Amino acid sequence: MLRTVFSFALCAAAMAVGAQNIQLHYDFGRSFYADEEAGRQRVTMTLEQFRADRWGSWFYFVDVDFSRRFVEGAYGEISREFKLGRKSPFAAHVEYNGGLNRFGSFQQAALAGIAWNGHAADFSKTYSLQLMYKQYFKSYDYTRAYASMQLTGVWGITFARKACTFSGFLDLWRGEQANGHGQLVVLAEPQFWYNLNTLKGMKDVNLSVGTELEISNNFIYNTYNDHTFFVNPTVAVKWTF
Repeated sequence: MLRTVFSFALCAAAMAVGAQNIQLHYDFGRSFYADEEAGRQRVTMTLEQFRADRWGSWFYFVDVDFSRRFVEGAYGEISREFKLGRKSPFAAHVEYNGGLNRFGSFQQAALAGIAWNGHAADFSKTYSLQLMYKQYFKSYDYTRAYASMQLTGVWGITFARKACTFSGFLDLWRGEQANGHGQLVVLAEPQFWYNLNTLKGMKDVNLSVGTELEISNNFIYNTYNDHTFFVNPTVAVKWTF
């Protein structure tokens, strides 16, 4: 449930305005992996915001997971980009990742690198490719600080007379196993939305309905067996401010 507003970042930057949305996802992952993901939460709320200015842009998101009794955790990422030239597609990118859960904290990380951004002439297609150094910090027991690299791709495609949006991201980075050996971690979250404000008489109803697939390998902590690849689908609604 991450970064979908960034798919429209270049369009927003061109207009020097911001964009914000809130999403509510119902996650079916626990139904597909009853043993491996027995503790996975079914309801997640995501708040995202993008803001462009003369120097570049700000972006952040926060995912909040709910159970029947608790707010189980909140994970967020915040990033800043600085344009490298007025008309250059390149930007310097810095980022922080981290959060808290009911049992402690997520392992924190700081990232810095370069982004390559682009778009179609009518902004119906946008994309960003980011290559970053990633530094993990010791955040709780059984973790340690270590250096990594991350490659991120973000995209957004609007079609069918703006009625449909296909957006999402793909992250590849070096993680570490419990024995300290490195491993490639893959996380992708493609989303499909149908935008109700394109229907007759619903111009001011900025509500979208859709779905997301969380596709990952070596990302989900699983002590039940050696299964590392997971596909977790959701149904979702989104309101864009």
